[in-house]
Amino acid sequence: MKHPLTWLLAGLLTVSITALASAPAVWLVPLIDRQTNGRLSLANVEGSVWRGSALLGAAAARDESLSPLLPGRCEWQISPLVFIGVVDIRLMNSAVTPEPISIRGNWWRWEIGPARLSLPADGLSALGAPLNTIQPAGQLSLTWPSMRVERHAGGFRTNAVLQLDLLNVVSALSAVKPLGAYRLRVDWQGNTAKLDLKSLAGPLLLTGKGEIANGSFHFSGQATAQESEQARLIALMNLLGQRRQINGQDVIALEF
Repeated sequence: MKHPLTWLLAGLLTVSITALASAPAVWLVPLIDRQTNGRLSLANVEGSVWRGSALLGAAAARDESLSPLLPGRCEWQISPLVFIGVVDIRLMNSAVTPEPISIRGNWWRWEIGPARLSLPADGLSALGAPLNTIQPAGQLSLTWPSMRVERHAGGFRTNAVLQLDLLNVVSALSAVKPLGAYRLRVDWQGNTAKLDLKSLAGPLLLTGKGEIANGSFHFSGQATAQESEQARLIALMNLLGQRRQINGQDVIALEF
């Protein structure tokens, strides 16, 4: 009896390994949905779980009409060693970054290698108000030296410093072009992230500080305009927040 049982188990193991080796990439769709609480979606998925590609979009219907967050296709390579607890992943998108992004670690801790991503600012509208009203365009540059992510019972802990530069920003609602250039620094430690926004160039000047903690987002800042462009920027600035007088100067309070 042992001999047939041994062969049966060996056969089942072989079939299981073969099935996993050829697992289609679409199996990742519900996983991405679950891990991001529905904030991200994959569309036009091709290849296998181990080597495939897809369009990455914001929370939306996963169909052919999905508007992607990133230009180009996102490709991935996942080592099967993940089954024994070794994580080795390479993410690629030639339209966004010339070098692959590496993720290495185990089931509980990951080290994400340094990266520089360049992409159009149009995708910011997918983040909701007021960006979906302002419809910003321009160029984004996102960089980080490296980052560590740990999984625990309550979610994830992140240790990273990210810098997001928004350059040559324009809006479909304003004839003033460009509106300016801005830098957002995100210092993420554990479950809390500190945000610091400053202007690199005008005429629309933005400053402020914020925090992401326990799933909540808070930001407080202000928007002002250079004197030569105040009249032409009034309508756009009114969409950003409430007008206030601070030290005798008209400013727009940015409170989110």
